[in-house]
Amino acid sequence: MNRLLITLCLLGAALLATAQNARNCFLKMPDSICPLLTEVNRADFIDFLDSKMKAQVTNRLGGQSEMTRLTPRYIHIRMTPQSTWQMRLLPTSERDTTRLVICTVTTVAGPAPDSHVAFYTPDWQPLPLSRHLPAQPELEDFLLPTATAPDASFALREALRQADILLMQADLSPDAPTLTFRLTTPSYMEREAADTLAPHLRPAITYHWKKKRFVQER
Repeated sequence: MNRLLITLCLLGAALLATAQNARNCFLKMPDSICPLLTEVNRADFIDFLDSKMKAQVTNRLGGQSEMTRLTPRYIHIRMTPQSTWQMRLLPTSERDTTRLVICTVTTVAGPAPDSHVAFYTPDWQPLPLSRHLPAQPELEDFLLPTATAPDASFALREALRQADILLMQADLSPDAPTLTFRLTTPSYMEREAADTLAPHLRPAITYHWKKKRFVQER
């Protein structure tokens, strides 16, 4: 009897782990999460990739969307020429990897890329952003010490003055539970000012998933 119970428990855990992979969560996703795609679009993406075909579909607006990456934990879609959508499953328990939250990143370039990060339960109920991403980077986090040094040039100070809107592109890694932010504010600045500021910026800021939340790498 004990052996049978153990076998049933292991089988149940295996089935749960299988059910909670990226493709199954994606197929169950409500239309409201990603209105550009229909239920048929989502199923076609999976079928095309399983058949080793280009996973491109005609979305609700008549444009082309393409799923470019699918792993058991990660999905990347080129929604339009100006936008992308990413999804990653993240474990909330080190001992039980079937307990997960879903993280999505929507990025729109208009004119500079800017991203929106969101979290959901496995059945797509929204979760508070602050619970899993307590603090996103600020402009100051991207600045190297030379940017704010007392002897900073007038041109550099003027470039910083132009950086008055914080725009960032966020990317989930397909291979690891990390979230990387890149400052895209310079993309909307005057070219000369952006070139002046560039040497004084960190190329990226990476957050690692630890104990149910993303923590900035130090």
